[in-house]
Amino acid sequence: MADRVSFSGDHLRLPEIATYHHDLESSLRLYFSNSSPSYEVRFAGYLAGEVAGELRERVEEMDLTSSLTVLASVEAAFRIDYLKRCYRKEKDPVSRAFRHICKQKRQYASLEDEIFEAWIANSSGSRPIIGELRGAFKFRHWLAHGRYWTPKLGRRYDFNDVFALADQTLRSFPLLRI
Repeated sequence: MADRVSFSGDHLRLPEIATYHHDLESSLRLYFSNSSPSYEVRFAGYLAGEVAGELRERVEEMDLTSSLTVLASVEAAFRIDYLKRCYRKEKDPVSRAFRHICKQKRQYASLEDEIFEAWIANSSGSRPIIGELRGAFKFRHWLAHGRYWTPKLGRRYDFNDVFALADQTLRSFPLLRI
């Protein structure tokens, strides 16, 4: 592959995302509590239920943005694996399929249509997890593109669901890392 991609190393890994998510949630809960130094000024005139409602809205929004970050991390892991397998010219079926894709698409291979399909076609047991990932990536597309339509996801996603799926995926697939 003549035009190698250099990896930034800036993508976040799941433990870092989880820590960040939990730090944000703790910070929000403190900010919205009576213990917060700015509570009386910030929430002057609010009823207790209004404060609780605003906190709930902030936590829900944080869950969505953290879910987007988790799914971006999963995408990065699959794309790095794809490129590493193309560069290393390994002989396993997935690497061979990736090199075939790479001849035409180089680093621009579609995650869902080409990379995921190569995994399904060339490794046993990947179909169920890829199916789950495809559903989660529909959720990600909705988040990333402004949430202007009502998504047809087939299920509700939250941070814990997305994180568990990502963790299961990264533990199940023999992805090559940086």
